[in-house]
Amino acid sequence: MATAAERIVEFLAAQGIDRAFCVPGESYIALLDALHGSAIDLVTCRSEGGAGFMAVADAKLTGRPGVVLVSRGPGACNASIAVHTAEQDAVPLILLIGQVEKRDLRRNAFQEVDYAGMFGGMAKWVGEATDPEQVPELIARAHAMAMGGVPGPVVLSLPEDVLAMPCTAPTLPATRPSPLPPSPADAARLAALLRGAERPILLAGHGFEAEAGREALLAFAEAWQLPVAVSFRRQDLFPNRHPLYAGDLGLRNPDAQRAAFAEADLVLALGTRLTDITTQGWSWPAPGQRLVHVCADPRFLGWLFPAELAIAADARATIAALAGEAPGAPAGRGAWAARLHDLHLSDCQVSQRAWPDGVAFAEVAKLIERVAPADAIVTLDAGTFGAPFYRKAGWTPPQRLLVPVSGAMGFGVPAAVAAALRHPERRVIGLVGDGGALMTGGEFAVAVARGAPMTLILSDNGSYASIRIHQERAHPGRVSGTSLINPDFAAWCAAFRVPVTVVEGQDDLPALEAALREPGPSAVMVRTSLEAVLPQQ
Repeated sequence: MATAAERIVEFLAAQGIDRAFCVPGESYIALLDALHGSAIDLVTCRSEGGAGFMAVADAKLTGRPGVVLVSRGPGACNASIAVHTAEQDAVPLILLIGQVEKRDLRRNAFQEVDYAGMFGGMAKWVGEATDPEQVPELIARAHAMAMGGVPGPVVLSLPEDVLAMPCTAPTLPATRPSPLPPSPADAARLAALLRGAERPILLAGHGFEAEAGREALLAFAEAWQLPVAVSFRRQDLFPNRHPLYAGDLGLRNPDAQRAAFAEADLVLALGTRLTDITTQGWSWPAPGQRLVHVCADPRFLGWLFPAELAIAADARATIAALAGEAPGAPAGRGAWAARLHDLHLSDCQVSQRAWPDGVAFAEVAKLIERVAPADAIVTLDAGTFGAPFYRKAGWTPPQRLLVPVSGAMGFGVPAAVAAALRHPERRVIGLVGDGGALMTGGEFAVAVARGAPMTLILSDNGSYASIRIHQERAHPGRVSGTSLINPDFAAWCAAFRVPVTVVEGQDDLPALEAALREPGPSAVMVRTSLEAVLPQQ
């Protein structure tokens, strides 16, 4: 008879989940045994945070839930950063935690945590099995919750003894509601608003991350001649060089761009939750601007930005519902779109200035933009080094830019590993700063062990630079807590037994370009200018 752990594996495999990430623990050893010889590839990682980030990145690429397995207590705590990232990024994630034995629940046992209390504010749903017969129902519910509406993380606590017990309950089929379309009346009203708007902006968000979403967005924008802005850190949703691309809504948008966006006479927020950064600190759309807000989860409609039309519907289903409507646009819309695109292009310029303390990382971003293949996957950690990849470099689907919308340091290297495992036929470039490198950079060992063809680029400027920038603005000259004494990163990279390229200045950039054309795994250490990013006196 199958065990409860085997029922979990049966269900996941039936949903097309072919990979899971873990740091092993004795509290779920029955689940590890159930995975032995299964169709699911188990990737053993070096930290639970790294395993969780890999699962998040894999979910971004597949559209299926990322699955991460961790032990109780410390393992779950380490993995919590991935739960937070999945929630902020709207990514489906299933965190399976080996829990203390059922008899020890709520007794403050060794490494026990109440996961409903711990994850209740981050996860869409938290479940716990207290009987093996519950497990098929709970794993099916976890999958449905992760994928339904706005995707997100779920957590399932699995007591060690329950996992190993026989389970007579059958594996259940997955249930996922069909994407909800708008009503015909709402679709017709939206079409009328679009036809009448001279200065519209389509704000595209997570709703287009799923399969065929980018193609649907492009076709819709072209049919209706709508300028497209993307929500925070989703630059790869729309071709950045397209004349209808208006840029992103992110950190520190240029004043001229913000002023232009404030002139929009209709904002169509499609497949986005309208979070703080995307709305420029809750300031846009401004009072008086007409807003249509479409989001699959009605919880995010109307609570801060009153919408003339609020639709609880799927973004792609909304586009499909307008297929029978005749597109139309006032004569002035073409000039409006051109103006927005020109403002975006003006923000893409990079000054060719030499710096005494290293390379301005914007030059690295422009080099990668130039040499990256049409299907490249670029992953970024959080940090100032990543900023040029959002504004200075341009991205065109099927290129992917995998970044943590949550701003979590430690994402870049694990994400690159997951991408290279998922798509070994594509060029994968993972970028990380000297802060994030020593958080989860050890996951590069997983790429090396599996021969995953990724190139790791490490930016070394001896500082938590993004915090240093704020520090210099608020407290000029009073550096506290932001300086780093780093190891020899070239030697650190070489310790993984991969080819290493060192870039000390602009004259070494051709060596970087050459390294990007070689198959991985490989590493590049770039001495990055801190002066180039600090506020100029």
